[in-house]
Amino acid sequence: MKNLVNLLLVLITFGLTPAQKLIHKEIFSPRMNKNIKTIIITPDIKPKETYKTVYILHGFSGNPDRLVKEDLPNLLDKAKTYNTIYVLPDGNYSSWYVDSPLKKDSQYQTFIGKELVDYIDKNYPVKKEKKYRGILGWSMGGYGAVNIGVTYQDTFGIVGSSCGALDLKSIGKGYEQYKVNEVLGPLEKLDPKFLTDSKIEKMIGANQTYILDCGTEDQQMIMMNRKFHEKLVANKIQHLYTESLGGHTTEYWSRSLSDQVALFNKYFDNK
Repeated sequence: MKNLVNLLLVLITFGLTPAQKLIHKEIFSPRMNKNIKTIIITPDIKPKETYKTVYILHGFSGNPDRLVKEDLPNLLDKAKTYNTIYVLPDGNYSSWYVDSPLKKDSQYQTFIGKELVDYIDKNYPVKKEKKYRGILGWSMGGYGAVNIGVTYQDTFGIVGSSCGALDLKSIGKGYEQYKVNEVLGPLEKLDPKFLTDSKIEKMIGANQTYILDCGTEDQQMIMMNRKFHEKLVANKIQHLYTESLGGHTTEYWSRSLSDQVALFNKYFDNK
């Protein structure tokens, strides 16, 4: 009886129905030879049904638990409303979701874009076509979502970035402050085309949908997002770009991510 009461308290705390699940998993990465903490949120799984999936990447210094509790606290409700499985991998505080040439145990681009997707596809009843799979994130996670989404363009049909650090060359002093140098090396040695030009070239004809936004008071990110938007326009790459009031704050990206999750669902439903 005591165990049943404790279970009900957990379900009430997280807003879950008994059939819905918030799962903490440690998923092994062969590339990094270590387990990666991941949260998987499911709707009420029904027999013989398959579900859409969205991978959500947290920002610098974040983690999946904080994402659920603070950054996007209504995600549990959205899993039920949109009948979607959400996958929240741990980006190891400051991995920048890249395959680091410096650290063998920091290969998060491959882990999320390939290994994690393969694990989810094998172990959960998901729709495996790319048109039913998306990836989004904010700040460092916005960079990661664009980087991984475009690299694995046959895997993800829709890619979203909220206040993303989309041009690492223009971060300036923040390059070391946010530990980008620890995974990619010195700023002066970073290819000037990294992400912006090289990724935009891959976005041409990729048959993906892109959603980007940034707060007008986000002094560090607003200009790089505007420039990225301008390059997409110049290359005639269809996308949705919006700006709204707000800075680089939890308040902004919580609102933004909630909007993006809704737009992702609309995209899926139109397929």
